[in-house]
Amino acid sequence: MPDKRMTIDEVVSELSDGMTIGIAGWGSRRKPMAFVRAILRSSLKDLTIVSYGGPDVGLLCKSGQARKIVYGFVSLDSIPLEPHFRAARQNGTVEAEEYDEGMFVLGLRAAAQRVSFLPTRVGLGTDLLESNPRLKLVTSPYEDAEQYVAMPALHLDVALVHMNRADQGGNAQYLGPDPFYDDHFCLAADKRYVSCERIVETEDFLKEGPIQSLRLNRLMVDGVVEAPGGAHFTLCAPDYGRDEAFQREYVATAGDEDKWLEFKARYLDVSEADYQRAVKERDQ
Repeated sequence: MPDKRMTIDEVVSELSDGMTIGIAGWGSRRKPMAFVRAILRSSLKDLTIVSYGGPDVGLLCKSGQARKIVYGFVSLDSIPLEPHFRAARQNGTVEAEEYDEGMFVLGLRAAAQRVSFLPTRVGLGTDLLESNPRLKLVTSPYEDAEQYVAMPALHLDVALVHMNRADQGGNAQYLGPDPFYDDHFCLAADKRYVSCERIVETEDFLKEGPIQSLRLNRLMVDGVVEAPGGAHFTLCAPDYGRDEAFQREYVATAGDEDKWLEFKARYLDVSEADYQRAVKERDQ
């Protein structure tokens, strides 16, 4: 089995301007934040971000590196509105392509199945068809002649995913209550990179969780990074909960440019190791 271990910076060095990047996780839950922080430290620009969005989307809007956001929602869960995404939408500084949550997963599934769209009744009779010009109607070729919404494939250049455990070959496991469509993101992408809380021996996966928690197999993954705390400050159950105090601090700085610059200098303009060190010092 090939050894696919990489560093965070090696992964980000394989990204380029203008890419469409899928960021897995759900709102402020199990987001691959170590990858996001590395992108923030890079000069990457003109990115299209595809995400059930949380702070990943907000931070990349604030940095100006996201040109377009494709999303089912953007929220911090315990804080309903992501402040930087809200500001970007209100100021018109980012292009937005919005879908219903169910349509979003159909788009990933269509890309994974290598078809151009999947039919759905979701969206019929709503304003979604008027607000999103990418959405078209199709008619069944069979006797029922029923009309459907054609949800277009959401093809990704790259998928970034954070898991609880992985082995060096790229097999990966989630241990929390929800898989968050990690497999859909990977199958919809040309290149797939996984960060994890801990790399384990392959034979030890079943000591960690049941067999159905093995969500990603090595054929879905091109690189794996061991990144303890790599989802912080989002929830990564059962390894750690959401850092609510940190999230409140993040939100509090959003409305004050001086406080935001202090937050950025302390937590974002530093290496991942220094970020983790700063978080520990903050908690002492």
